[in-house]
Amino acid sequence: MSNFRPIIARINSSALKANLNQVKALAPNSKVLAIIKANGYGHGIARVAKALSQADGFGVASIDEAIQLRQQGFLHPIVLLEGIYSEAELPLVLSNRLDLVVHCFEQIDYLKSLSKHEQLTIWIKLDTGMHRLGFTSNQIPAFEKSISEVTCSLNINWMSHFASADIEIEFTDIQLKTFLNQVSTKLGAKSMANSAAIQTLPESHLDWVRPGIMLYGAYTMDSAKLSLKPVMTLSSQVIALRWVQQGQSVGYGNSWTAIQLTLIATVAAGYGDGYPRHAPSGTPVLVCGERMPLVGRVSMDMITVDVTALAESVEIGSIVELWGENLAVDEIAKQSGTIAYELLCGVTQRVPREDVMSREK
Repeated sequence: MSNFRPIIARINSSALKANLNQVKALAPNSKVLAIIKANGYGHGIARVAKALSQADGFGVASIDEAIQLRQQGFLHPIVLLEGIYSEAELPLVLSNRLDLVVHCFEQIDYLKSLSKHEQLTIWIKLDTGMHRLGFTSNQIPAFEKSISEVTCSLNINWMSHFASADIEIEFTDIQLKTFLNQVSTKLGAKSMANSAAIQTLPESHLDWVRPGIMLYGAYTMDSAKLSLKPVMTLSSQVIALRWVQQGQSVGYGNSWTAIQLTLIATVAAGYGDGYPRHAPSGTPVLVCGERMPLVGRVSMDMITVDVTALAESVEIGSIVELWGENLAVDEIAKQSGTIAYELLCGVTQRVPREDVMSREK
């Protein structure tokens, strides 16, 4: 498809590889399940899987994502992180050699339909305090009875998920101890560490770590002293320039008014492309490599930026970086009251993705 609008998301596969290497350096004794659900966090699932081919396995949210990877020729273990949603999916699970998370009794009942000749790897999810998915401590006896009624050959692993590994050390420690107490006598691999725990809690690394957002160069913990590389750079161009007088407003709702003679650059990017609609005036935008403030409301296809300081150099066609290589997506997310996950996953399909290689040698 031709790209007639100037907005584009450039994807640096070398950065993905470098970030994976940092995960391996942090958890050298653990296998890596690279989380590439939601179309590779908006980067393109096949592209991301290729760049992360040195991971030990992939985590996805649904069978359609897994089948796409198999059709692309990836032979890695692929884990369905929410398991299956109906018994009807089991033939696809078996034919595509997929691993399942099992988090409820209904999913165990699905497995009871399999013959004793079938083989399957499952990850039993335990609820250690997030209260979203998984078996609680008091359900374990009933779980063990139910799973014993499954006649197919099962390879059983164990996992749980941290609720707040980035902000609540005490609660995170309780979750980890709860998990370890529950699985200490169990055979099979164990996994708990997400991106935050990989960076700050080495005792949680166990057999498998599950990095997600850090692979894409976001969500660096201050204490980790890492240098993760941003993978997506979202950029566009200036499509209009105009001077507005003191007292004149810009954009919908007249939400921003010039306090002096101001040069406004209109940029081809808006919430229709995935730029956050609630980004407030003052949110940084890089114009010609310089930080300039967003002014006025974000509209569907355009934003407006105060470029008075660049009056001598800015022009129609000047490059604008919305986030990426030189402007952290975490900063834009924080300004907009959200998280980097949402911004990266939210870049819409009308924005072309283009592969680029690192400039580093």
